[in-house]
Amino acid sequence: MSIRASGLLLACFLAATGLEPSLVWGQDISPPPPAGLDTNPIGKVLAATGTAHIEHPVGIVVVANAPTGGIGQTKVGDLVYRGDLIQTGVDGALSIAFADGTSFNVSNNARMEVNEFVYDPKGHSNSSLMSLTKGTFTIIAGAVAHTGDMKVDTPLGTMGIRGTAPRVEILEDGTVKFTTLVEQK
Repeated sequence: MSIRASGLLLACFLAATGLEPSLVWGQDISPPPPAGLDTNPIGKVLAATGTAHIEHPVGIVVVANAPTGGIGQTKVGDLVYRGDLIQTGVDGALSIAFADGTSFNVSNNARMEVNEFVYDPKGHSNSSLMSLTKGTFTIIAGAVAHTGDMKVDTPLGTMGIRGTAPRVEILEDGTVKFTTLVEQK
């Protein structure tokens, strides 16, 4: 069994037994990551409701289990890294802010991978690639979209985001619905 599968199995067991996943949250006491792994955080969880999992590339699973029935903050500042896999359960939702000001609202039953994220406030070679495979996502584009190359991958194709506020819905049958939110002035 792989480390990733073992970590996910442990997280599911902890959630099912009602035990507090305090060791899973303790990223500071984790063993050092493998050499060459990008350990610079690129974002953080701002709000969460229900069950959500953030799986880091080294196989560490962060479990957010907020009270049902309202948006609760689960350890404000839980970090997001390049390569993370973000999943929400049937009762889950997340709000994530990235270093460039981009924000993602992630619905229940969603899955998203942070494939790439390069941001330098003074640079012009910024880029990001997020892969959305299921669920509904509302995106507010930040600086990377304006100064670089922000891409969002879906099962039907890859979108280039240049400062819009898209809503992407990936249905169970693989259909992708795309709308652009209009800002009222």
